[in-house]
Order: sequence, then C-alpha cells, then structure tokens
Amino acid sequence: MLKKTLNKQRGSAFLLGNEAIVRGALEMGVNVVSTYPGTPTSEIGDTFSKIAKEVGIYFEYSTNEKVALEIGIGASLAGFKSLVAFKHFGLNVALDSLLPSIYLEPEAGLVIAISDDPQGWSSIQSEQDSRYHAPLANIPMLEPADPQEAKNFVKEAFLISEKFKIPVLIRTTTRVNHVSALVKLNKIKKPKTNGVFKKDYQKFNTFSPQIVEKHKILLEKMEKIKKYFEESNLNYLENNKLNSPNGIITSGVSFCYLKETLKKLGLKIPILKVGTTYPLPQKLITQFIKNKKFILIIEELGPFLENKIKEIAKEINPKVKIKGKDILPAYGEFNPEIIETTINKIFLANKISKIKTILPKLDILRRFPVLCPGCPHRATFFAVKSQASDVIFAGDIGCYMLGFFPPYQMQDFIYAMGAGLGIIQGIKRATNQKVISFIGDSTFFHAGFPSLINAVYNKSNFLLIVLDNRITAMTGHQPNPGTGLTGMSEETYAIKIENIARACGIKNVKTIDPYKIKEMKKTVKEFLNKDHLSVIVAKRECILVSWREKRKKAEKIVASEINQNICKKCGTCVHKWACPAIKYENKKYQVKKDLCSGCGVCIKICPFGAIKKEAAME
Repeated sequence: MLKKTLNKQRGSAFLLGNEAIVRGALEMGVNVVSTYPGTPTSEIGDTFSKIAKEVGIYFEYSTNEKVALEIGIGASLAGFKSLVAFKHFGLNVALDSLLPSIYLEPEAGLVIAISDDPQGWSSIQSEQDSRYHAPLANIPMLEPADPQEAKNFVKEAFLISEKFKIPVLIRTTTRVNHVSALVKLNKIKKPKTNGVFKKDYQKFNTFSPQIVEKHKILLEKMEKIKKYFEESNLNYLENNKLNSPNGIITSGVSFCYLKETLKKLGLKIPILKVGTTYPLPQKLITQFIKNKKFILIIEELGPFLENKIKEIAKEINPKVKIKGKDILPAYGEFNPEIIETTINKIFLANKISKIKTILPKLDILRRFPVLCPGCPHRATFFAVKSQASDVIFAGDIGCYMLGFFPPYQMQDFIYAMGAGLGIIQGIKRATNQKVISFIGDSTFFHAGFPSLINAVYNKSNFLLIVLDNRITAMTGHQPNPGTGLTGMSEETYAIKIENIARACGIKNVKTIDPYKIKEMKKTVKEFLNKDHLSVIVAKRECILVSWREKRKKAEKIVASEINQNICKKCGTCVHKWACPAIKYENKKYQVKKDLCSGCGVCIKICPFGAIKKEAAME
C-alpha cells in the first residue's frame, strides 16, 4: 500500500511527515539516499529501503552518520542528487565531514534531513537543539511545520542547493516526523542514470591560503541566500493587515499549535511564520516588528529566534517588548495546552479561568519499560548479574538500554553511541574494580570498533559483552554490517564481530547463545577473572524477528506454564527474570500465554523446576 501511495503521480495521499520527506525527494528526482537509522527519522530510510529498486535509486544503511553524509557528498560531487537522513545526534557524528563540505560546491543537490527530539521520546542523552549547528557551519537551514511543508521544503532545499551550490539542512522535530496528514502530490521525476566526477584542482584545493578565499566566498554566498530567503514563500505573514500593536513570531510545529489555539479562543493576532531558520529573513522580521509594541516568540527548545530578533529590535524598535523563554520553557516539547495557557495569560489576561486539558488527570501507576518476552538480552543480563558482584557496568545506545531499569540495573551510565566502551577505559585507569561494558551489534559497527582498538593498543583490562541480536532492533529492525543484507535487501558478506575481536589480537573471545544460561554464567565468571581484555559475543536474533518468521511459516509457538503444585512462590521469574509474560495474580505466578514467545528460558532459571512447556499454541 505504501509503495502504491508513494508511486502515485498526482492527487493527494495521507502521509507521515517522514514519508512526505521521501515523496519530496522523489518529486525532485533524487538519485542516492543514505542514512543511519535513528528515531525520529527512521521511517525515511525504512521507506526508501522498500521502494529504492522499484523507483531506480540507490539506497543504503551506512555504518554511521558520518559515512552516510560522505556517501551523499560523493554522489552530489559526481552530479547525483542526494538525500542524507539521520537524527539530531547523528549530525554531531557527521559534523567532521559536514563543515568542509560547505566549501566544496556540489554538482547536484545535497539535502540533509535531521530531526530533533524535544522531550526525549527516543533520545535519552540530551534535548539537543540542532538549529545552532547552522550558523556554526554556515549552512542554510529550513524548518517545516507539517507533512505538506515537509514535502515542499525538501523540494525547495534541492533547488536552493543547486542554485547556490551548497548543502542544505532540513530540520524537523518528532511531532513533524510522526504526524500524518493529507499531502498534495506532484509528478515524480525520473532520476539520472549516470554521473560524472569532474577533476578540478582549484575547486578541491582547501589548503592554506586557498581555504581563506573559499571562506570569503562562502560568506558572500550566505548573504545572497539571505536575500533569496527574504522573498521566499517559506516565510509568510498571517493577519498582518490587522492594526495591532502585538505580534507573534514562530516556527516549526509550534506554528500549528498556535493556529489551533487562536482558532479555539477566537483571536486574531498578526503572525510571522519563519520557515528559513538560517539565515533568517532579517528584512521581513524588521518590517514585522518595527511598529509593534509587543512581540511573543514561540519556539521549541532554545531561544534561537528570540536572541536574533532581539538584536534586530535594538536597531529598529528598541522600545518593543519581546517575550519568549522568560514565559515559555526552554526544555521539553510544546503542546496545544502550553500554547493556549500562554496566549490566554498574555492576550486575554487570564479571562478564561481554566484551560481544559485533552485528558483528565489520572493516578497512573509508574511502570518501567521492559524488554520483550523472549528477548535474548534478558537472558544475558540474568546470567551476568548472577556472576558479577561489585562490578561497574558501562551502557550504550540500543534496546538493551532497558537494562538500566530494575530489576537488572546493569548499566551505570549511558552517554552516546559507542561511548560506553571508551568511558569504561577511563574508569578502569582510576579503579581496581571489575568492569563490564555492554554494546549492541549495530552500535559496535557504528562507533565501538575504534574504542576496541584503543583498548587493545593501550592494554586496558575489562570484559566486553556484545549483545548481538542480528539486527538494528531499537529503531525498527534495519540491517547492519553483521546481518548479511543491505538496505536494498541484497545479500552481502556478514561481518562477524568475534572475528574482528580476534583480528585485534584479543585472545579470550567466545560466542555464546544467551539462552544457554549455564554456559553464559560459566564464561562470565571465567573472563571476569582474566588479567587482560576479554570479549563475549552474546549472539541470538531478536525475538520479534524469529517470532515473525515462525508466523509466516505457520509454525506453532509452544508457551510455558507454571505447575502450581511445585511452585514455591520464590518470585525469581517475576522479580529477577522479569519477563512480561509472567505475572503474579490471585496469589499465584502465571504465564500469560498470549504474551509468551516460547523461548523456554524461564524453565532453565526456575530454582524448583516448576515451569515446563505447555501444549503448542495455534
């Protein structure tokens, strides 16, 4: 159904914001798409993965975001329109290659779609505001507010990129990526079939003193882009004919919340909606605020617009009162209730005594996130915890982050992709405590490999456990270099992590099926007492993948059951094993057969042998 919708030439379609970004790229004839999967942008790559061959483009899941950007840069230098996509932290990873790419003019459009995650729905490390990267890099940035704009802005970004020969950033947020709306479609362009890289000594010479001249040219180019943005319909005014001393400046999804609020409250206030986040349309802003007495700035996260607009106001209207982060939070994501409360307070003087919320207040029992029933990571954590006392646990990014929560509590810190493996080496230099570092297979390929080399080179001593579930599970089951499939579902060489470890010179390397609890316990105990670096690869595919395969093949899933006559109610299955398929209800422990994956590991961990296999489930 998705393929049919995205291949539709005209009319309209109900699209997710990420799917609208895909559609915009297709309508511009994109040739090459590269990404590293990361929520909230995962669906961009997932969608291209499904349709790439059919529409005649190249798509790949790269090993990390820096490589993904370099693929896009290379293709654009050879004349292929390229789209690169990743989440906000991915921009940090790619920054090393992004900054010089601004100086090397692409032959074809290069668009980089990134997404911030206010509220940290999928990103636990920080609430990053990626808008500040734009002035740092001197790269144009556009910011759509909804799926229709997401599609349109991608198309405009390609035009800007090719007109000014510069990469362009599209910045979205979670609510733009994951909202669905009716999107007007235009004709899909056929991509080019051949590109050519033209050698050019002067163009690619970035040595001193040429880099100074290129920097000067870049700044001049940004001034031209600023003028171009002044006339762009990506920025527009609403209710500007009203003779009002007040005004609101906003951007992104906040504009949607504002529109909804004003309609609900029956208010009309002049609005400047900014779509070109960098460089800002300074003349348009000047015209908007020069006769105003009060300006409210509504933007998620930092005061990016606010600070710049206050600078402009000092020159042309120093008496205007500007409110922003002094009354709206600089953290978390906005919602209609926050905007409604603010508008009511400022423009209606709290005449509406109570803002009705969408949902009533409820006393909700706190629940920790849990690993899926049958998850191989649960078996690894269970086995390791039984052998590891007074051990420091390094965490990393992946679905195994859930090991941070009770009852496992086996990740003492989580920073960034691959960072656990590096940080633990620093900790090891300061303590004689035993240390274990957990890292997933995709994260290992992304950023763990260099840290492993560093550990070997600098003679660090700890136990590394690679949680290899054969897929990039957390972001939607995308393939990685260890899977044996490319992003276009073509078979490729499956790189074995254990072979990489041995190639680095590590002698103690063992691959274990985590369902084999006894073997895992024995190996953890043995490797923890070694006086040099050891690696365990806990290898078993994600339970959701294996479960789906069984369903496709109509294989029966055999659930477990608890013999109440043998059960001693010790609570191991619930309080230590913590499988969501086992519950304590009506004063007894029971298996919820509709949740049970049939992994059977609970049979091995029960101290009294009270759990066994039941009859096969249909």
